[in-house]
Amino acid sequence: MAILEIIDVPHPTLKMRAKEVAPDEINDELRRFVEDMLETMKEAPGVGLAAPQVNVSKRILVADASSEEVAYGPMALINPEIIEMSGENCIEEGCLSVPEFRAEIKRSKRVKLRYLDIWGKEQIIEDDGFLAIVLQHEIDHLNGITMLDHVSPMKRMMYLKKIKKIQKKEKQAVPS
Repeated sequence: MAILEIIDVPHPTLKMRAKEVAPDEINDELRRFVEDMLETMKEAPGVGLAAPQVNVSKRILVADASSEEVAYGPMALINPEIIEMSGENCIEEGCLSVPEFRAEIKRSKRVKLRYLDIWGKEQIIEDDGFLAIVLQHEIDHLNGITMLDHVSPMKRMMYLKKIKKIQKKEKQAVPS
Protein backbone atom coordinates (compact mmCIF):
# COMPACT_ATOMS: atom_id res chain seq x y z
CA MET A 1 0.00 0.00 0.00
CA ALA A 2 1.05 3.58 -0.61
CA ILE A 3 0.22 7.04 0.62
CA LEU A 4 -1.09 9.10 -2.30
CA GLU A 5 -0.61 12.85 -2.74
CA ILE A 6 -3.73 14.83 -1.89
CA ILE A 7 -4.17 17.82 -4.19
CA ASP A 8 -5.47 21.19 -3.01
CA VAL A 9 -7.73 23.81 -4.54
CA PRO A 10 -7.45 25.37 -7.06
CA HIS A 11 -6.15 22.24 -8.85
CA PRO A 12 -8.20 21.73 -12.07
CA THR A 13 -8.99 18.04 -11.36
CA LEU A 14 -11.06 19.17 -8.37
CA LYS A 15 -13.37 21.16 -10.69
CA MET A 16 -14.07 18.32 -13.16
CA ARG A 17 -16.89 15.80 -13.01
CA ALA A 18 -15.20 12.42 -12.45
CA LYS A 19 -15.69 9.62 -14.99
CA GLU A 20 -17.78 6.53 -14.28
CA VAL A 21 -15.86 3.34 -13.54
CA ALA A 22 -16.63 0.72 -16.20
CA PRO A 23 -17.47 -2.80 -14.93
CA ASP A 24 -14.30 -4.24 -16.53
CA GLU A 25 -12.19 -1.71 -14.55
CA ILE A 26 -13.23 -3.31 -11.25
CA ASN A 27 -10.22 -5.55 -10.79
CA ASP A 28 -7.24 -6.16 -8.51
CA GLU A 29 -5.54 -2.95 -9.68
CA LEU A 30 -8.59 -0.88 -8.71
CA ARG A 31 -8.85 -2.69 -5.36
CA ARG A 32 -5.18 -1.83 -4.65
CA PHE A 33 -5.95 1.81 -5.52
CA VAL A 34 -8.90 1.73 -3.07
CA GLU A 35 -6.58 0.36 -0.35
CA ASP A 36 -4.13 3.19 -1.08
CA MET A 37 -6.98 5.69 -0.83
CA LEU A 38 -8.05 4.26 2.55
CA GLU A 39 -4.49 4.38 3.84
CA THR A 40 -4.09 7.96 2.57
CA MET A 41 -7.39 9.01 4.20
CA LYS A 42 -6.37 7.54 7.56
CA GLU A 43 -2.88 9.04 7.39
CA ALA A 44 -4.20 12.54 6.52
CA PRO A 45 -6.22 12.10 8.89
CA GLY A 46 -9.69 12.27 7.38
CA VAL A 47 -13.05 10.49 7.38
CA GLY A 48 -13.59 10.57 3.62
CA LEU A 49 -11.60 10.86 0.41
CA ALA A 50 -12.66 10.98 -3.24
CA ALA A 51 -10.46 9.84 -6.12
CA PRO A 52 -10.30 13.36 -7.64
CA GLN A 53 -8.59 14.49 -4.42
CA VAL A 54 -5.65 12.24 -5.33
CA ASN A 55 -5.76 13.51 -8.93
CA VAL A 56 -7.65 10.51 -10.35
CA SER A 57 -10.81 11.48 -12.22
CA LYS A 58 -12.84 8.35 -11.37
CA ARG A 59 -16.12 8.05 -9.46
CA ILE A 60 -14.62 6.32 -6.41
CA LEU A 61 -14.78 7.41 -2.80
CA VAL A 62 -13.74 5.94 0.52
CA ALA A 63 -15.15 6.76 3.94
CA ASP A 64 -14.82 5.65 7.53
CA ALA A 65 -17.40 6.83 10.05
CA SER A 66 -16.60 4.07 12.54
CA SER A 67 -15.94 6.56 15.33
CA GLU A 68 -19.63 7.45 15.35
CA GLU A 69 -22.53 5.67 17.08
CA VAL A 70 -23.34 3.60 13.98
CA ALA A 71 -20.09 1.83 13.14
CA TYR A 72 -19.96 1.19 9.40
CA GLY A 73 -16.18 0.89 9.30
CA PRO A 74 -14.00 1.65 6.28
CA MET A 75 -15.90 1.45 3.00
CA ALA A 76 -15.37 2.07 -0.70
CA LEU A 77 -18.12 3.21 -3.04
CA ILE A 78 -17.75 3.01 -6.81
CA ASN A 79 -20.07 5.09 -9.01
CA PRO A 80 -22.15 6.22 -6.01
CA GLU A 81 -25.48 7.81 -6.83
CA ILE A 82 -27.84 9.50 -4.37
CA ILE A 83 -31.29 8.04 -5.00
CA GLU A 84 -33.15 9.63 -2.07
CA MET A 85 -32.52 12.52 0.26
CA SER A 86 -34.58 14.32 2.87
CA GLY A 87 -34.40 16.77 5.71
CA GLU A 88 -31.77 19.39 6.30
CA ASN A 89 -28.64 19.51 8.38
CA CYS A 90 -26.04 22.21 8.85
CA ILE A 91 -22.65 21.22 10.20
CA GLU A 92 -19.17 22.68 10.20
CA GLU A 93 -17.02 20.83 7.67
CA GLY A 94 -13.39 20.72 6.75
CA CYS A 95 -11.72 19.20 3.71
CA LEU A 96 -8.37 17.58 3.00
CA SER A 97 -8.18 19.48 -0.32
CA VAL A 98 -9.11 22.81 1.26
CA PRO A 99 -6.53 23.08 4.08
CA GLU A 100 -7.01 25.49 6.96
CA PHE A 101 -10.64 26.21 6.09
CA ARG A 102 -13.85 25.29 7.87
CA ALA A 103 -17.40 26.38 7.12
CA GLU A 104 -21.00 25.63 7.98
CA ILE A 105 -22.44 23.69 5.02
CA LYS A 106 -26.11 22.82 4.44
CA ARG A 107 -26.66 19.16 3.59
CA SER A 108 -29.56 16.73 3.52
CA LYS A 109 -30.09 14.98 6.84
CA ARG A 110 -30.85 11.57 5.34
CA VAL A 111 -29.45 10.03 2.17
CA LYS A 112 -29.90 6.74 0.38
CA LEU A 113 -27.25 5.75 -2.16
CA ARG A 114 -26.77 3.08 -4.78
CA TYR A 115 -23.19 2.10 -5.58
CA LEU A 116 -20.91 -0.74 -6.61
CA ASP A 117 -18.64 -2.39 -4.07
CA ILE A 118 -15.02 -3.37 -4.84
CA TRP A 119 -16.27 -6.63 -6.37
CA GLY A 120 -18.69 -4.89 -8.75
CA LYS A 121 -21.80 -5.87 -6.80
CA GLU A 122 -24.58 -3.29 -6.50
CA GLN A 123 -25.23 -2.12 -2.94
CA ILE A 124 -27.60 0.29 -1.21
CA ILE A 125 -26.69 2.30 1.88
CA GLU A 126 -28.90 4.63 3.88
CA ASP A 127 -27.86 6.94 6.72
CA ASP A 128 -29.12 9.94 8.64
CA GLY A 129 -26.04 10.61 10.76
CA PHE A 130 -22.45 11.68 10.30
CA LEU A 131 -21.90 9.22 7.44
CA ALA A 132 -24.65 10.95 5.42
CA ILE A 133 -22.70 14.21 5.64
CA VAL A 134 -19.40 12.53 4.70
CA LEU A 135 -20.93 10.79 1.68
CA GLN A 136 -22.54 14.00 0.39
CA HIS A 137 -19.23 15.86 0.79
CA GLU A 138 -17.31 13.18 -1.14
CA ILE A 139 -19.96 12.90 -3.88
CA ASP A 140 -19.60 16.67 -4.32
CA HIS A 141 -15.93 16.01 -5.13
CA LEU A 142 -16.96 13.44 -7.74
CA ASN A 143 -19.13 16.14 -9.32
CA GLY A 144 -16.36 18.76 -9.39
CA ILE A 145 -17.70 20.64 -6.37
CA THR A 146 -15.62 21.61 -3.34
CA MET A 147 -16.85 23.06 -0.07
CA LEU A 148 -15.72 26.47 -1.37
CA ASP A 149 -18.61 26.25 -3.85
CA HIS A 150 -21.00 26.18 -0.86
CA VAL A 151 -19.76 29.42 0.73
CA SER A 152 -20.24 33.05 -0.24
CA PRO A 153 -18.17 34.43 -3.13
CA MET A 154 -16.42 36.75 -0.66
CA LYS A 155 -15.32 33.90 1.65
CA ARG A 156 -14.20 31.86 -1.37
CA MET A 157 -12.18 34.76 -2.81
CA MET A 158 -10.52 35.50 0.54
CA TYR A 159 -9.53 31.86 1.00
CA LEU A 160 -8.15 31.49 -2.54
CA LYS A 161 -6.17 34.71 -2.13
CA LYS A 162 -4.69 33.36 1.12
CA ILE A 163 -3.76 30.04 -0.54
CA LYS A 164 -2.07 31.77 -3.50
CA LYS A 165 -0.01 33.82 -1.06
CA ILE A 166 1.07 30.65 0.82
CA GLN A 167 1.89 28.83 -2.45
CA LYS A 168 3.96 31.81 -3.64
CA LYS A 169 5.96 31.80 -0.37
CA GLU A 170 6.53 28.03 -0.69
CA LYS A 171 7.84 28.41 -4.26
CA GLN A 172 10.21 31.19 -3.18
CA ALA A 173 11.51 29.00 -0.33
CA VAL A 174 12.46 26.15 -2.69
CA PRO A 175 16.07 26.58 -3.95
CA SER A 176 16.46 26.68 -7.74
